[in-house]
Amino acid sequence: MARTDALSINIDANTADKLAEIQGFVIEAIQKGAVSEKMKNTEYSGDPTTGSVEIDRFKNAQVDDYGTARAAGAGKKILNTGKVTININEDKEIVEEIAKKDVKLYGIASIMDKRKKNQALRMIADLDTRFFAQMVTDGTEITGLTTATPLVDNLESIIQSVETTQNDWVDGVDREMIEISVKPAIYGKLLNYIDSVPNPISGLKEDVFHGVKIYSNHRQTKDIICAIHGAVGQPVTVDDYEPEKIQLSNNYDCSLFYSRGTKAVMPDLIRYADIAEAQNNG
Repeated sequence: MARTDALSINIDANTADKLAEIQGFVIEAIQKGAVSEKMKNTEYSGDPTTGSVEIDRFKNAQVDDYGTARAAGAGKKILNTGKVTININEDKEIVEEIAKKDVKLYGIASIMDKRKKNQALRMIADLDTRFFAQMVTDGTEITGLTTATPLVDNLESIIQSVETTQNDWVDGVDREMIEISVKPAIYGKLLNYIDSVPNPISGLKEDVFHGVKIYSNHRQTKDIICAIHGAVGQPVTVDDYEPEKIQLSNNYDCSLFYSRGTKAVMPDLIRYADIAEAQNNG
């Protein structure tokens, strides 16, 4: 006996899936978690639901000769010269429609809950992709890296470019504050150089390369991205998830709406690079 076509569940853009007579389980969509959640800045003031947040960045204190403040009659003002405002103005949606008949006959009583979980994962993937795109937009590219130089030496040079940064806000960066994300192919080549050490706070193991946290990330466009922790902020607001029946139909809305804002807070402490094949001019 032929199985009945579903009304709103397709196996591709043009072909309806078949309703199950008895279907005991579903293989969930599989996807990787967000690396950006481990790296983004969360030290902001304000309420994201109001539409924006602020992140302060104070200028380094100045060292003067003894008596300078007394002669001037006042100390130096504390300068918040790096203040960054992040507007939560990137509105996104995931909208799906499910026929009540499909929910009843597809053999999956909790299909709405399963779609909700999948939509949340897709939101996380979107946030991840947007986060690393911003790092490339606002960071500084390190050029001239080739496969003629050992990979570990290339990474070490990028780490040092962040570590030795000096400007109004920074006078060098401790390695424990620096993080690297690399494409999986790069990560695989580094396995012999990566140590797994327990986080002193959470107790969970973290991967470390030359004293710097390292992550394998397939959602970045550059081979290597190196930055201080919190270099990019990405506050997010998510609307309450309330499946509703669509007016004048027997279908249900299964949707997720959220807004994000993404901005570099410390662009001077972001580096990225691709590793090119060495040229043979011989």
